[in-house]
Amino acid sequence: MKKNNFVEELTWRGMIHDIMPGTEELLNREMTTAYVGIDPTADSLHIGHLVGVMMLRHFQNCGHRPIALVGGATGMIGDPSMKSSERNLLDEETLRHNQECIGKQLTKFLDFDQAKPNGALMLNNYDWTKDYTFLNFARDIGKHITVNYMMSKDSVRKRLSGEESEGMSFTEFTYQLLQGYDYLHLYRHYGCKLQMGGSDQWGNITTGSELIRRKEGGESFALTCPLITKSDGGKFGKTESGNVWLDPKRTTPYAFYQFWMNVSDDDAEKYIKIFTLLSRDTIEKHIAEHRNEPHKRLLQSVLAGCVTVMVHGEEEYNKAVAASRVLFGNGTREQLMSMDEETFLSVFEGVPQFDISLSDLPLDAVELLAVNTSVMPSKGECRKLIQGGGLSLNKEKVPAGGLAVDERFLIRGKYLLVQKGKKNYFIIKAT
Repeated sequence: MKKNNFVEELTWRGMIHDIMPGTEELLNREMTTAYVGIDPTADSLHIGHLVGVMMLRHFQNCGHRPIALVGGATGMIGDPSMKSSERNLLDEETLRHNQECIGKQLTKFLDFDQAKPNGALMLNNYDWTKDYTFLNFARDIGKHITVNYMMSKDSVRKRLSGEESEGMSFTEFTYQLLQGYDYLHLYRHYGCKLQMGGSDQWGNITTGSELIRRKEGGESFALTCPLITKSDGGKFGKTESGNVWLDPKRTTPYAFYQFWMNVSDDDAEKYIKIFTLLSRDTIEKHIAEHRNEPHKRLLQSVLAGCVTVMVHGEEEYNKAVAASRVLFGNGTREQLMSMDEETFLSVFEGVPQFDISLSDLPLDAVELLAVNTSVMPSKGECRKLIQGGGLSLNKEKVPAGGLAVDERFLIRGKYLLVQKGKKNYFIIKAT
């Protein structure tokens, strides 16, 4: 079994923010079980979750056993960390559905083969919390952690002292006790001695370690990674249209690929260490090549390729690359015609669209563009642009001698792509 030094691996990747003393010694001494909590408030992970998932992946690769803990119980409450207000609560049916979907996504990152000593586990804290009465929880757990201790945590203090804060409900205040109880349960039943998470989770994680010490007299540890940011100060993983999801129905593989292609040079150097499994030597080589020729965006290409293949597979990655070539001028008619409808619409999202009747075809290209639609303002201007070689239909120049457009031109039996010059695209939809 591979037994690399996990702490060293995360250190050079820039993935350690805080680490409790003794953690590295524990990991070097024995195969260890560790967990990361995953918020099940949606039926898909987004790339903000990928940091924790990659920590678990590296942990397993170094010979240890990872647990992905879906927070079905804590998801019903909402973690107050880094938030200014309480969030909506979810019902059990929704949480179970979300857990099932998240579990399928995690199989792309973790090996759940229980025949292996370090086979990953996915658990849901709702299973051991749902029948735990309030009186028992108050007696068994609550009495071991003082209010003073809980109030000292940053997640609580910042929430209570913020000018725009509406305060904190008792429900949210108990969050760190519930998370602490999770750690205690996993320590007791799965031998879990390490909890990992984002740096905003440090207070909750150390509460769990303290609870284990007081209840069991046991030793447990904590490790957090920095919260990922963009070099311009913007929030990582957010676009104008919202989160970048792992579910292809929420974020298409093409849009997913483009997110990574469009990161800045500084961010690419940081992200390639965090979100890929490439070795240190390989990454340093790619960074050096990129710095020599930054205009080629080699680092972004490697990053986007690795993450897209990991999440969506080789076939979807190849489609995304072909679609990018179509959009940026190097693609062929064949690549365009073979594009599936979802990718086509994703590539040309926001492009002006015109509707025609399928029964109108066949049509002369000039009539189509200047009469049946208003892609061109007039027939004269349309002919002039065609004469100058500046008008393309489905990535091929419209010939000066004219062109009859019929159903054979339709992409997926429905669309025509018109291109004026290099960057101006229009879609004609025949229905």
